[in-house]
Formats: sequence, structure tokens, C-alpha cells
Amino acid sequence: MNWDRIEGDWKQFKGKVQQQWGKLTNDDIDVIEGNRTELLGRIQKRYGLAKDEAERQVDTWMKTFN
Repeated sequence: MNWDRIEGDWKQFKGKVQQQWGKLTNDDIDVIEGNRTELLGRIQKRYGLAKDEAERQVDTWMKTFN
């Protein structure tokens, strides 16, 4: 799956994002609005992760939809 599909179907995916990263608030989810960079930044902030670890987690999560 590519990010364009997630971005386009954000309303469907935001619940799945919140299941995966439970520390993200509803406000975080609203601000992200399907933007990958914003998602990475919010994950880094809430979980105290480095950028490369956040990217790895998002890439792994995306593979579950293939």
C-alpha cells in the first residue's frame, strides 16, 4: 500500500492509527489529516522516538494492509 491511499482514505485509517499508536490524541489525529510527515512527528513526540524508528514503525504498520 502506498501513502497516497492512506491519505485519501484518512477517515477510514485514523482509527487504525489510534489503535497502533494509542498515545496519539484525537487532536493529534485531526492535525495529522493523512500527512505522513505530521504522523511521524507526532509519533516521535508522544513516544520519544528517533525519526528513523518512527519511520520504521509506520512502514511496518503500512505493510499490514497489503
